[in-house]
Amino acid sequence: MLAHSELTRGTPPAPSSPPTSIPYYNILWADIGEDGKDLTIDFAERTRSNSLEVHSVKFAITAGEPGSATEEDIAKWNERLLDRSYGGATRRKRAWVVVNPHAGPGGADKVWQKQVKPIFQAARMPLTVVRTTYSGEAVDLAKEVNIDDYDIAVPCSGDGLPHEIFNGLGKRPDARRALSKIAVCHIPCGSGNAMSCNLYGTHRPSLAALAIVKGLPTPFDLVSITQGDRRTLSFLSQALGMVADLDITTEPLRWMGAARFTLGFLYLSLQQRTYPCDIAVKVEIEHKDDVKLHYGQRVAQTGKSGSESDLTAEIQPPQPPSSTPNSPVSGDEHQGLPPLKYGTAIDKLPEGWELVPHEKLGNFYCGNVSLLATTSLLHKC
Repeated sequence: MLAHSELTRGTPPAPSSPPTSIPYYNILWADIGEDGKDLTIDFAERTRSNSLEVHSVKFAITAGEPGSATEEDIAKWNERLLDRSYGGATRRKRAWVVVNPHAGPGGADKVWQKQVKPIFQAARMPLTVVRTTYSGEAVDLAKEVNIDDYDIAVPCSGDGLPHEIFNGLGKRPDARRALSKIAVCHIPCGSGNAMSCNLYGTHRPSLAALAIVKGLPTPFDLVSITQGDRRTLSFLSQALGMVADLDITTEPLRWMGAARFTLGFLYLSLQQRTYPCDIAVKVEIEHKDDVKLHYGQRVAQTGKSGSESDLTAEIQPPQPPSSTPNSPVSGDEHQGLPPLKYGTAIDKLPEGWELVPHEKLGNFYCGNVSLLATTSLLHKC
């Protein structure tokens, strides 16, 4: 039998008043005391500033009395609570945390210490934390990290550090296994924070941290970019012209946060620069009606049709995919990246592709995700 006894003090702090209910999603851990006399539940509570703080509530256990639950019953109840709280997600994910102190307007160290680390610790996650000291260091770190020691990589930064980690894993001799074994996450500490916005729907570090704690590993497409014999992995976007210049020319304005992009856009728009280039394209589906038909066929293959099945999918708890990034790719333990399907710009143009020259191109953008930055919605193309 559980009876509310007291709210714990100190770390994690007690909420201002005992909660009447706690969403399963917000429960980080539940633990029975060593003496078996109390049960403590650590949870993330939303604050007025739309962020999360870790709090703890303690219940007294009265066992051994007539009609009360046994110690075994209490242990089963505690385990059931954790099952409900985590669903198909892995508990106590082993995290390799990489902090870039100079990300965006700065302050990533403070964000990690104050907003993210308490949530990870309350979820009992084993943590290994490293801090980068120069640009590109995370590439070398990811090339050497022991992937068997971790479940997730957690860059605390803007979008640059996830890019470095993807490319470091991609340069390993066991790149296929590394990229399928380690789930790359993101704590938003930069100017754009597109990865976090696309993965979790938020640019707030504490909300992203909870999403990581409760997240399921999910396959994610990467893009190969080649320049001569150099191959780079991209997860966000590929651009030529204004968008690329916008990112580069506003580097000295990082202290402005996301506002740097607005100022940079206005400045570059007035300059009206053009960028001559040739673009090779291959049309997979030409007409809009055919695109709709193709989409309908793919949806039908997943077993969904109509609003009823969409609603069912919405209210059902998430299930882990049949082949997850934490399941190493069979037979690929010692294989690098797969070969390029269409070659590079210096190779002969594949059959079915068309070369389209552009003498005065102002901007070319190709996105792998929908959001380019916190406030910028660009549809996939």
